[in-house]
Amino acid sequence: MRISHLLIAFTLCLPAVAADSKEALIARGKYLVEEVAKCQMCHTPRLENGEYDKEKWLKGMVLDFAPMKEVKGWHKTSPDLTPSARIWSRWGEATILKYLQTGLAQNGKPADPPMPAYKFSAPDAEAVLAYLKSLK
Repeated sequence: MRISHLLIAFTLCLPAVAADSKEALIARGKYLVEEVAKCQMCHTPRLENGEYDKEKWLKGMVLDFAPMKEVKGWHKTSPDLTPSARIWSRWGEATILKYLQTGLAQNGKPADPPMPAYKFSAPDAEAVLAYLKSLK
């Protein structure tokens, strides 16, 4: 096979590789969100049978727990994390990525309780962002 034929064959494979890497990135983000950080525990309401409401996956909820003593800044609700949420238009992707890596919100402060301060590596933050962007 001539080099030109090899280049053409390689070029034709690039979109498939890019799609596979995008899917792998989303899968990594899904793993980090659902199995490591367990975001659904506070950001997805449950049905009467205790299972997560898949129709409202990561769309925010009224929290079903509270501290025994007053905690300054405690939120009784969690926000929607899907791309249609207000936070995406207010912060933008770059700020969300920075937040995922530093644990600091747009104002330079940590998120209010009960949100823990996650500090993902840059590749993991990109994966989390890709997964969240994939949600409807």
